[in-house]
Formats: sequence, C-alpha cells, structure tokens
Amino acid sequence: MNPCWSDADLHGEPFFLGGREIGPGRAPFIIAEIGVNHDGSFERARDLVHAARDAGADAAKFQMFDAAMLMSRDAVLAAYQKESGARDPREMLAALALSPDQLGSLAEECVKCGVVPIVTVFSLPLFANAREHAWHAFKTASPDLVNLPLLRAAASLGKPLIVSTGAATREEVACAAQWLHDVRQLAFLQCTSSYPARDDMAAIGAMHEIRSMTGRIVGYSDHTTSLDTGALAIAAGGAILEKHLTYDRSAAGPDHAASLDPAQFAGYVALARRAARMIGGFTKELQAVERDVRMVSRQSIVATRDLAVGDVITPHDVCVKRPGTGLCASRLDDVIGRRLARRVEADHVLAEADVLWPVAAESEL
Repeated sequence: MNPCWSDADLHGEPFFLGGREIGPGRAPFIIAEIGVNHDGSFERARDLVHAARDAGADAAKFQMFDAAMLMSRDAVLAAYQKESGARDPREMLAALALSPDQLGSLAEECVKCGVVPIVTVFSLPLFANAREHAWHAFKTASPDLVNLPLLRAAASLGKPLIVSTGAATREEVACAAQWLHDVRQLAFLQCTSSYPARDDMAAIGAMHEIRSMTGRIVGYSDHTTSLDTGALAIAAGGAILEKHLTYDRSAAGPDHAASLDPAQFAGYVALARRAARMIGGFTKELQAVERDVRMVSRQSIVATRDLAVGDVITPHDVCVKRPGTGLCASRLDDVIGRRLARRVEADHVLAEADVLWPVAAESEL
C-alpha cells in the first residue's frame, strides 16, 4: 500500500503538534532547526526564534547538550565539522552550548511569539531539566535511533516525540519503532546525515518505507541546500519538515552551510505550503469547482429520432452527446430494450424518468 494514501496514522492514533493534527492531506508542520546556529549566543538564539516566526515556521527547535556528557576523550570530528574549521570535538560543542535554563527561556520566548518550542536532548541527565520547561515536543537526533536508554527517557516525558532516522538501516528503524510501539504521539523523519546533502543523496522516497514499517506519521529532515526540497517532500507524502535556519550561511560553524537564511527560509516555507495546497488530500474526489465543467462536457444518452410513449429503445434510437444533464453515457446498455415512459424529441437527452425501469422485487417476508 502506498503510505501516502491515508490521511490517518496507520498506527491508529492521530498525531498532534502545537494543538494541530498533523498528517498527509493537512497543512505541513514546518520546524526551523536553530540547533547550534546561535553560535553559543543567547541573544542570537532569541533573534532566530523571531526570524523563524517571521519566515512562517510552525516551530523552532534547539539542541540541549553538554559536551563532556556527550563526548568521551576518544570522540572525533565528522568530515563536515573539520571542513568548518573545528579542531577538537569537545571544544567545538562546548563553545556552541547554551545552558538548559537558557534553553528553557528560549522555549518561553517561542510560546510568547507563537511558535512551538521543540528540543533535542542528547544526554540522560539533562531530561530532568527539560521536564521543567515549556517544551511542547521532543525530538531525538539520528545518532540516537539506536540509543535505547535515551529513547525511553524521551518517551517517558509524555509529549509528542519525533525521531530522526539519518545514517540508519531499515532494520534499525524497525527496531526503534518496536521499542516505542506504546508511545501514542510518535513520528519518524527520513534524513540523510550529510551536511549539506546532495540532491542525488536526498532519498526523500524513503519516507514511504519508514511509514510502511512503523505505521506512523512521517516527515523529512532536510539537509539539502535547495529551496524546493521541502515541497518535493510534501509531494511525496511528508507531513513534517525540518530545516536548519541561520542568520548567515557563510558564518563559521558546523551547520551554517547546510542551513537557509531567513529570506531563503521564508521562500522554502512558501513553496512547501503551496505544494500542500496543490496536492490536497490523497483521495480522488469530485471537487465543487469541477461540477460546472462536468455537467457541460460529459455526455448523456440522446434520442436520434422522435420517440413516443411505449416505444422500445433500440441501438439505432439513441446516441451519446453533450451535455451531461441526462442519463450518463455509461448507462447506454441499460436503456436498450427498455420502453419509454414519456415522449422524447429527437436530439434531446433522456432523463431517468423518461424510461420505464423494472420494479425491484419486494423482499421476502
């Protein structure tokens, strides 16, 4: 089954973020991933919250971490982090960290300005603080898809949980879904853990398999540099988009190059929302706007000659022509051999009442 065809969560539980039901056929939920693009500055982080709101994002997301808790002395840098100029992984993260209480204040700022505050917590001891602040939802980063203790801790908060699946196998995704099977509010994001991700590595279509495996709402965590990737992900059935937001794509730091600046982010949001409007739902339905054209251009059964009451209709007595206001052309075989109940002039459509139809048999007592 194509996982995009149903507006309902296959798990049977509607998924809500910010008080709004999320799913295919509904407006996409767009997360501005601020992450560490504040460069360790609380003021810059607060400015990015407002930039996210002004760009049309539904949510702003932050990262709660402590470099010493997260990284051992054996930790190494990823290639993209080295390319950004970093030399030591713990030093890099320590310089980018905001305290849990600062992040809590940013959650309150989000609420004040009308965006949903979301946070990724990277270490177990930090969950105690996260519980005390105004976070509306939690997210786990791709590396923690296999971190069972952390997944359990995030699930225990009782808030909506979004799980990223970058750099994971399908078996690992299925395993995480099983671990979290009793979590009511759960969604999974397809992600390519490359910063930035090339177009040919975007793997948007993997959302289909993730949804099929997990039975949950899916979305796309976007590390490409294109403005239209979100629209493509929505077209592929994604219900949630996550995209990095920065104040300057050329700034020094690990994530800026894979991010969008506020003006670009606004364009990204506009394209995604336009895609959602154009896609509509995932069912084929007759739309009200089509009814006039349907009536005018469809073809009905039409008399080829003047037909009198009681005449038996033969194939030579009828044809099909516009408009579609009479008996539908699909019923041509049904009228052949029937008698007329009323006179019909040549080149006029036959209506339901013009034909004597067999009386339905009464049900047996």
